[in-house]
Amino acid sequence: MRFKSFICGLAMTSLVGLGTVVAITQDQEEDVRGAFLTSRPKPVDKSAKGNPAPRPIRRRPKPQPVKPVEGGVSAGTTAGATAKVEPAKATPQKLGVGLTLLSRDSLGLTIRTDPTRTFHKGDRVRVLLETNNDGYLYIFNTTNDGKPVMIYPNKELDEGGNYLQAHIPFEIPSSTASEERLRWLVFDEIAGNERLYFVFTREPLPGIPLEDELVAFCSDAKNTCPIQPNAELWALLEKELDEPLRTSKASRFGKAQTEPEREAIERGLGLSKQEPEPSLIMMSASVKSGTLVTVLDLVHK
Repeated sequence: MRFKSFICGLAMTSLVGLGTVVAITQDQEEDVRGAFLTSRPKPVDKSAKGNPAPRPIRRRPKPQPVKPVEGGVSAGTTAGATAKVEPAKATPQKLGVGLTLLSRDSLGLTIRTDPTRTFHKGDRVRVLLETNNDGYLYIFNTTNDGKPVMIYPNKELDEGGNYLQAHIPFEIPSSTASEERLRWLVFDEIAGNERLYFVFTREPLPGIPLEDELVAFCSDAKNTCPIQPNAELWALLEKELDEPLRTSKASRFGKAQTEPEREAIERGLGLSKQEPEPSLIMMSASVKSGTLVTVLDLVHK
């Protein structure tokens, strides 16, 4: 597979891997899907007028200044001191990632495709991701079990940011890229043993620069980019693959991507409950988990 912008000739092979999958019944699988989708927003009134939503920048939100309590000093504070208003804490949710593999068919339509199918030279795919929490997305690639390379975040994309908002879809690569060659991962004639690791976290990974720091780091000729995580961090991420995941998989594929989905991607809108569900949904087994790691491999012959 050749995608020469930032993946530098990425190929993908083999089958879909999901970490350690917990065996669940059909009812439990529906519970996983329901738990993931329940936090999707309600449908937006398309007839309502207003400014279009800006595209997400993928940068961390800036801390909001603490507002003083109205009426001056509150009980328990010293005169002249500013009383702080503690924000209400939301009920924590289990981390969830929805993943849909998209391909281009013979008519040029973007359709949902089965990740377990066999791909051949000239086939084009991209990955559509959706999370149920705000957090940070990292994508790593290994070739023939070699050293991992971080392909997202990337200084050429999203200003080096990787912050995702819940249920706002994210594509890799992007269908809105300026050139056609940058919109798809294209399989070439060379098969290989490559793997994509999707890492979703509540807090940034230690030792990985983001945003301006990442741009500056990769712009310095003394540094090597794409970044390779250190052995300690990679060992922790591989250990996360042993953590149990509850999963739900679609049984049917082939439907075309919808116009509301494309609009959500282009405008940074949240997918509503009535929009198509992800083909694969992976959820952590505990609300205490701060990291979810899953793997995508594809058959390439």
